[in-house]
Amino acid sequence: MRRVRAALSFLQEQFGSEHPLVDEAMETDGKWLFVKKYGSLINVSQAGQGAMAEVLEAHLRRIERNEAGLAIRLFPFTRKGVDAPRIVSIDPLVAFGRPVIVGSRITTTDVADRFKAGESAADLAKDYGRPRADIEEAIRCELEAAA
Repeated sequence: MRRVRAALSFLQEQFGSEHPLVDEAMETDGKWLFVKKYGSLINVSQAGQGAMAEVLEAHLRRIERNEAGLAIRLFPFTRKGVDAPRIVSIDPLVAFGRPVIVGSRITTTDVADRFKAGESAADLAKDYGRPRADIEEAIRCELEAAA
């Protein structure tokens, strides 16, 4: 709440926004609040500190939102680069918010545990009825996180 209050104060003082929660389209990385002003992404929780727009926007693009603009699903990075596939998702309404293969309830931990136990990606793909690329991405998601 401290950061939200700081962001609201900054927007009221610096941009004359009487109702910043209504007037401004804010984004968050889960820690800070940002707004786009003058072609830049500004951290309004940090008194207008500039943000690394390209990096932050790459992460924000991996959030799926509903019609009201609320975040409903996250596609975590499973490999380096902003063009990482969207095969793994985190949705609070599926598998209690644990990472799963998109369009299923197959958790990445289940897949990775079986892989670490010695099953091949091809066998897992056949067993789960999913493309091998999906299985490999689920494994990558868990093994990269553990590393």
